[in-house]
Amino acid sequence: MPSAVHSEQVESDGFEEAYVELFVRAQRVARRIVDEASAEDVAAETLTRALVSWRRVRAYAQPWVTRVATNLALDAVRRKQPELPLAASEEPEEAVVRRLVLVAGLRRLSRRQREVLVLRYVVGLDETEIAPVLGLSPGTVSTYARRGLAAMRRRFAADPEEVCRVLEDPA
Repeated sequence: MPSAVHSEQVESDGFEEAYVELFVRAQRVARRIVDEASAEDVAAETLTRALVSWRRVRAYAQPWVTRVATNLALDAVRRKQPELPLAASEEPEEAVVRRLVLVAGLRRLSRRQREVLVLRYVVGLDETEIAPVLGLSPGTVSTYARRGLAAMRRRFAADPEEVCRVLEDPA
């Protein structure tokens, strides 16, 4: 009599061949957001989810894995308080203020601009890697990045006092 595991058929046609490449991709994306051990856990969870949904995601496996690994790594960061890396001359309070200002500025961008900027500058993906993750063309990704950066520069460079107002009223 077959066991319960064997009775559940998982469609894995081609998964074994793609596994190593997809695992490395998921781990690379996660490593830019979380530590090495957590990145390996994120990659393993990502590939487990890929296997379960393989029939559905096979055609666009690389962008799917990138997106899921990014989401899982961000979830891991939310669950854990990260240590703030400090610049050599920066006080901890300055680092906290700098991050709060950055987060407040990102929150005021459109969802797409925020996604593009985080994937580009936090995760470290280039425009051709971001495009399939978000379902956009590379040119559109470039436009969102350019407009998002311009909005951040305008907001904070034109009026340094805006930083104080943003911190007092982040909405």
